[in-house]
Amino acid sequence: MNKIFWCIILFFLFACNNRSEQQSDEIYSRHLQRKVKLAIIHSSKETESMDLLLLNDGQDMPELGLREIVDSLSDAGSIHPLLIVGIEAGDRQQEYGISGIPDYANRGSRADKYNAFVNNELYPFIKKKTGVKKFHSVSIAGWSLGGLSAFDIGWNYSDRFDKVGVFSGSFWWRDVDSGDSTYSNDKNRIAYARAKSTRKKKFPQIWFYAGQLEEQSDRDHDSVVDVIDDTQDVRNILISRGLTTEAKSPIVIDPGGRHDLATWKKHFPTFLVWISGK
Repeated sequence: MNKIFWCIILFFLFACNNRSEQQSDEIYSRHLQRKVKLAIIHSSKETESMDLLLLNDGQDMPELGLREIVDSLSDAGSIHPLLIVGIEAGDRQQEYGISGIPDYANRGSRADKYNAFVNNELYPFIKKKTGVKKFHSVSIAGWSLGGLSAFDIGWNYSDRFDKVGVFSGSFWWRDVDSGDSTYSNDKNRIAYARAKSTRKKKFPQIWFYAGQLEEQSDRDHDSVVDVIDDTQDVRNILISRGLTTEAKSPIVIDPGGRHDLATWKKHFPTFLVWISGK
């Protein structure tokens, strides 16, 4: 009798413990002319109300501890069924950036190709593999240069993406070197200038993050490091242009935040609840 009792207890413990599944895959990209490796995490076998998150720099997912974070949130019942597809980076200095507008050093020259890969090849590939006709929501995220790329893809495909996550995004990305006498924050920061002049009427909700200890650079000498200034400026211009609101686009400024995965890892649970919370 005692043995049967403990068997029943163990059964319920394991049944209530939601363990994610992790696997690898790859896709050949005609746009990028290379194979792209994918790291995939399924939080649940259920596909109803499943959210999709595409993640730049997918090779960093183990260091981010993403599977453990997903398991913890799933066990707590905090998120919907979630499918995360991490995209391993190739030549990130050329494939990440603002599509069609390389920076002053001609970095980001293949960002348009990467955009096309994500929208025209990867997304249909995921739908075919999963058999999901329509995801509950579709998001994309990244950090540093991968965050700028996520922002750019959300910008170009706002009808497809519901939410974007930008951790320490490279919003400093500029078409004129800041040391040049003609440089202007308003005119030469590419993402900011594009948002300021746009006639777009729609943009996904966006999560912004920046840390005080990421750098010491302060171009405008206002005692605020550039990564925070650049992030706040992009968010503020999107709000002023009516493309988002303060409520739809939260911002996290971490006084102790550094430019590393250990810092971003601390904020990822809150971000995942934001994109996929019940």
